[in-house]
Amino acid sequence: MTTSNAMEAAAMPSSISKSAAKITALVVDDDRTNRIMHQMLLKKLGIDNQVVVNGKEAVDAHSSGQSFDLILMDMDMPVMNGIEATRKLRSMGIRSVIAGVSSHSVEGEVGEFIEAGLDDYQQKPLTTAKLLSILHKLAKQATSLSFC
Repeated sequence: MTTSNAMEAAAMPSSISKSAAKITALVVDDDRTNRIMHQMLLKKLGIDNQVVVNGKEAVDAHSSGQSFDLILMDMDMPVMNGIEATRKLRSMGIRSVIAGVSSHSVEGEVGEFIEAGLDDYQQKPLTTAKLLSILHKLAKQATSLSFC
């Protein structure tokens, strides 16, 4: 383990680090570079992940029976954008943590994305710190669901 990885692992709350190997994520982004970056960040934290290139593929993955603890969703994509995909996933009863990850900073556009059913929104580029913030929400959601 490198010094950088050791420091990040030490900074990771035990609730996240102990369960990271069990977490699955779906990266939804049409940009190849962003998909690779997001996959690498997730993998660095020990999180299994898959990628799709648009919102329709994300919906199709769930329709075929796949499920994920975390979905990193871009906003602007061809075929089905992140807003439509998030609305559709929520209407299907998908309770995964959906984090919008976009380069948009216009308040109205971000607001519409959040209202579609996001649990979190982070502006690109996604960093380890931003991903850890998302994972904190995932850990909180898992804790609250276990008490239901």
